[in-house]
Amino acid sequence: MQGNYSVRIEGYAQTHFIKSFARKYKGRWDQTLNNVIIFSLERIDTLLQYKKAEIISDIDGIAIIKTKFAVIGSGESANSSGNRCIVSLDKERRVVSVLLVYSKNDLSGHNETEEWKEMVKVNYPEHKARCK
Repeated sequence: MQGNYSVRIEGYAQTHFIKSFARKYKGRWDQTLNNVIIFSLERIDTLLQYKKAEIISDIDGIAIIKTKFAVIGSGESANSSGNRCIVSLDKERRVVSVLLVYSKNDLSGHNETEEWKEMVKVNYPEHKARCK
């Protein structure tokens, strides 16, 4: 089954928490990124249909979506792992952009949602209105 969306990893996501995942999980991270995260995001309609992803906002044909994932071989479920992806979905262009990939332990605040929304606002000004 081929995906319906192209997936790209944005620069901020790549240089921040993804780098930590790559160090911590070594070879398992590349497998997780390619075979779990990208594979699933290419089929984001299925994630949404089965409630494996949550639409945070949807303005002007671009949605901000939160998903959960587990690292291959960790023995954890996506729900219990605390690992999250924040993505934008451009429905017209059929592109999913990975904005953030993080573990709940990567965030220091008391409110996970407010913290990642602030990171998106600061690092992706084009999505500021979508993260209110």
